[in-house]
Amino acid sequence: MKYLLTLYAAPDAEPAPGTPEFDAMMGEYFSLDQRAGHIATFLSGEGLQGVETATTLRKRNGKVETMDGPFAETREHLGGFYLIDAPDLDAALRYAAEIPAARYGSVEVRPVMEY
Repeated sequence: MKYLLTLYAAPDAEPAPGTPEFDAMMGEYFSLDQRAGHIATFLSGEGLQGVETATTLRKRNGKVETMDGPFAETREHLGGFYLIDAPDLDAALRYAAEIPAARYGSVEVRPVMEY
């Protein structure tokens, strides 16, 4: 079954870029498949640019509205995602636990609907 893992964290919760702690964290992201590839199969994933680059779109009554930034004001921001194929939810959760964002924020694990 496919699962989408979305990564959320407060911008100031993770190590600052340019520090040894940041480099170590990024090393964990880059080695995730080596460490957790036996749990689930990585299909796709990317980090996202900051919320200041986001544009939110809505269409109501045929009218399209856009606004800068995310619609919801939250402390944690969506920072990236992984799409994995795992045998079951338990395996998806074990894989998610290996993602550094789980230490600094949260990882939402959600099954993907297959039509």
